[in-house]
Amino acid sequence: MNVGIITVSDRAAAGEYEDHGGPALKGEAERRGWQVIADAVVADEKVRIQEAINSFCAQGCGLILTTGGTGIARRDVTPEAVREIMRLEIPGFGELMRMRSFEITPNAILSRGLAAVVKNSLVITLPGKPQGAVECLGFVEGALAHAVKLCVGEPTSC
Repeated sequence: MNVGIITVSDRAAAGEYEDHGGPALKGEAERRGWQVIADAVVADEKVRIQEAINSFCAQGCGLILTTGGTGIARRDVTPEAVREIMRLEIPGFGELMRMRSFEITPNAILSRGLAAVVKNSLVITLPGKPQGAVECLGFVEGALAHAVKLCVGEPTSC
């Protein structure tokens, strides 16, 4: 599976803060045998997020993972950026990530993580905290291979 990883963070994009979420997701992707073919750090701006997603779609990323920008702070715009360019949303991913995360921390109810199909890619918006991003990826992992195959137009066993 070809994967792209986007860290959404004003401070990391400005070089004021070291990105930890992107590397954590990259390590998890590689541990699962997925090939990370693109990564980026962008500011919390819809246009920058959309440019990165569209670029990764064009590069052949069947799965695009974002980390950051899914909370309720004024600058958190990742879900809105994705919704503006998606073909469709897959509500079960966000529901499951929130439900399982709530078992770990009550603040998970504030997350607005989602999954959507953009062009031929599955895009999943994950929390900005590295541990939360990795945990949420694990919660939905079972459906990823099938979902990505459907997005990229590969035959499935179903």
